[in-house]
Amino acid sequence: MTRAAVARAGMPVSGHLKEARTRGARAAAALLVAIVISFLLSESILDVLRQPIEQLAEDRNASLNYDSITGAFDLRLKIALFAGVVLSSPVWTYEIFAFISPGLTKRERRFTFSFSLAGIVLFLSGCTLAFFFFPHIVELLAGFASSEDSTILVAATYVDFVMKIVAATGIAFVLPVLLVLANFVGVLSAEAIRKGWRVSLIGIIVFSALVTPSADVLSMFMIAIPMATLYAAAMLIAHLHDKRRDRKIARTEYASLAG
Repeated sequence: MTRAAVARAGMPVSGHLKEARTRGARAAAALLVAIVISFLLSESILDVLRQPIEQLAEDRNASLNYDSITGAFDLRLKIALFAGVVLSSPVWTYEIFAFISPGLTKRERRFTFSFSLAGIVLFLSGCTLAFFFFPHIVELLAGFASSEDSTILVAATYVDFVMKIVAATGIAFVLPVLLVLANFVGVLSAEAIRKGWRVSLIGIIVFSALVTPSADVLSMFMIAIPMATLYAAAMLIAHLHDKRRDRKIARTEYASLAG
């Protein structure tokens, strides 16, 4: 047990609460700063989100509308909150890890840190990719309306729609990390992951088609290929982990019989 773990074990409840408040305050401060920065950038973000609507407006009457006097402010605040949580995620993830790490073994700390870091990187990568491709979705869905019709969208509903797509893609990119985590804790074997590759591949293709529903098949594969690669990487890591575990068990059994 490390010195930090020993110190933590002997710490009274008040000490735990004090440390939790300190780390919680740091995480909250980082979140607040990120929200303020995001609010200042929210108009620029909204300009990017508005581009597909502006393209529609070239062929028909299309615009974003607010259904209340405070609608514009509420929308910018919503964008700031969403972007602030994502932007500050490395800080509050670290504070959570730093709070629980003294009670973990060295292997458990390395294990937790690695999976947390991989999850954050993949989530941000998925969100970035979805943010790049979301105009295709707007173009397709709005294309079902006749050019004679008007596309009048409630701004808050439209931004919620985009945020859900971005968040869903980010979460989808994290799923391979969860597969490896399930393997490392003994819940899911590498063989089970391997047997499920066909179903997983179909799911990846369907998800990619939904996220990039355009006539450009290349766009779909630009989503599907990274996800399939991540799944294959998860399968390989799980296979190597199970192989190493089996060798360790075999050595232990051999040593037991030899003794």
